[in-house]
Amino acid sequence: MEILVCVKRVPDTAENEIEVNGDGSDIERDDLVYSVNEWDNYAVEEAIQIRDNVGGSVTVVTVGDDESEEVLRREMAMGADNGLLLCDDAFEGSDGKGIATLLKAAVEKGKYDLILTGAQADDGAGEVGGMLAAMLDYPYASLVNKVEVDGDKLKVGREIEGGNQEMNSIEMPCVLSIQTGINEPRYVGIRGIRKVASVEIPEMGAGDLGVDASSVGADGAKVKRLDYFVPELGEGAEMLEGSTEEIVAKLIELLKAKGGLK
Repeated sequence: MEILVCVKRVPDTAENEIEVNGDGSDIERDDLVYSVNEWDNYAVEEAIQIRDNVGGSVTVVTVGDDESEEVLRREMAMGADNGLLLCDDAFEGSDGKGIATLLKAAVEKGKYDLILTGAQADDGAGEVGGMLAAMLDYPYASLVNKVEVDGDKLKVGREIEGGNQEMNSIEMPCVLSIQTGINEPRYVGIRGIRKVASVEIPEMGAGDLGVDASSVGADGAKVKRLDYFVPELGEGAEMLEGSTEEIVAKLIELLKAKGGLK
């Protein structure tokens, strides 16, 4: 099975204090520590496990600049077979549709049975997987937390409202957006990173992909960010003190006063 996993280089929130820049157009990105998007890491692990069970190869792809190559190498050190960097000045400022357009072009340059994305990335939109599937006219499932190979089909489990599980049969080729918790991503050691340090990672620009540069990037974006800001703080929290029984009694009293209990 040929599997393509779409990954993204994002600020590591565990290693950074995220602050909005002076003009409110973005976060302060100087000196930030970056890593692979958490949801994408689970998608790569799932792809590796599928490949190990049924054979084939795993390719990781990202849209970004030269620095984005580091996340491809990390996922190759994790066990992916190949990396592909979609890099062009024209791609800068792409919205979700622009990113999906570039990924679609990359998919069509290969022959993939399964395309995986993370359920969401740092912007929280969760839109690229669905857009990519629609552009390719492939079956799609989101919030996937279970994948089983069943011949030329997949049995796919989805997390739905109320903590319930939904199981579907989906034909390949298809696109799946992977939820965290589907597996336990393996540890990437220094030895693995050194092993792939000199592996050549091909780059593709707009011309290589056959994409009109004006349809992607800031010029082609239909969604533009207007502002970044930290919400104003509301009233401070009230700390309840006393024994457990006293705290419960006070909490019930407050809920009644606020209309939460009758």
